[in-house]
Amino acid sequence: MKKFLFTAIVTSLILAGCSSTNVVNNPKSDKKITWEVGGHLPAQKGYEKNIGTAGVLYGSLEGKYIVVGGGANFPIKPTAEGGPKVMYSDVYLLTENKGEVTVVEHTNLPHEIGYGASVTTPQGVYYIGGAANAEQDNDIWFLSMDMGKLKMEKIGDLPFTFQNGGAIEKDGKLYVYTGKQAGQASNKFYSYDLTTKEVKELPPVPGETRTQSVSQLLNGELYIFGGGNSKAFVDGYKYNFDTNTWTEVAPVIIDGKEVSVLGANSVKLNDSEMMVIGGFNKQLWNDANYYLGNLKGEELANYKAKYFGADPYEFGWNRDVLIYNASTNSWKSIGEIPFDAPCEEGLVLIGNKVFSINGEIKPGIRTDRVFTGTIINK
Repeated sequence: MKKFLFTAIVTSLILAGCSSTNVVNNPKSDKKITWEVGGHLPAQKGYEKNIGTAGVLYGSLEGKYIVVGGGANFPIKPTAEGGPKVMYSDVYLLTENKGEVTVVEHTNLPHEIGYGASVTTPQGVYYIGGAANAEQDNDIWFLSMDMGKLKMEKIGDLPFTFQNGGAIEKDGKLYVYTGKQAGQASNKFYSYDLTTKEVKELPPVPGETRTQSVSQLLNGELYIFGGGNSKAFVDGYKYNFDTNTWTEVAPVIIDGKEVSVLGANSVKLNDSEMMVIGGFNKQLWNDANYYLGNLKGEELANYKAKYFGADPYEFGWNRDVLIYNASTNSWKSIGEIPFDAPCEEGLVLIGNKVFSINGEIKPGIRTDRVFTGTIINK
């Protein structure tokens, strides 16, 4: 049996308190980021402590509020010991001042949510699919501000359940794609008219079925990168709304190395650029899916013990802050984050500040921290 190998073992930098620390910046980049610990989210209803969640609802409202909620973790016992995954209905409204986040409202949806698609628009935040129960797993919610309070309303349904997929809004329509649709990994692509509620199937995303990809609307076109199923991908595609066609674009390769953005998150910096933070290690993802699905008995038990017992940095998840430029069809790294690489975190951009909220930092383990990054153009 091939032994489990950990790659990219690096020095782990740990942040304490609210002290500021610089990312390990790329001196050739035109951008850098300084990071600080922004704080922690309060405990969910019925719990004494928030141990961090992954697969959260997230977005910004009115250009000044952060909204984050739901998500899942293992509060009873670790997943390696068979602990159940628990989702939450809690939703937090946050503001930021001098790097620190403050909770201004803590409320609850009528049911638990997690792993849906979040879409921030000037009017509010859409949350699509992603619920603990099949009955709500196709819901479309809209979150907005009303007289200084958070307003949450269900506005529609998809004709299928939807998790770990992507979504954008354009010209009064939501576009949803990939992820688990009706419980199966898919590459199907749909539009949902917010006025008529009509759902229309569009040409599928090229390549294999995939979940947990990253995507943004850039230069008026939809870009999708990576994701995976039993294997992690680094390929990329763009969709032209006028011609109704897909075109292959630059894969996620930095300095000749393929970088997995499976499970990462992204924010749109401007019309042409998106920033990506996080991503499972490509080789370890592929190996883990193979061995966890094929080993038996003592070999499986030994592999699980090494895999789930490893420290976060040993998994080699992507710590590079990646920038994709649609105008030049190119990828670059502007440096590394000075904290454990997150996956399935909330990622929100307000002005020149980006907020990395919770997320998974190793299989089954989440961080409870909120990190605030200040983007500086050199």
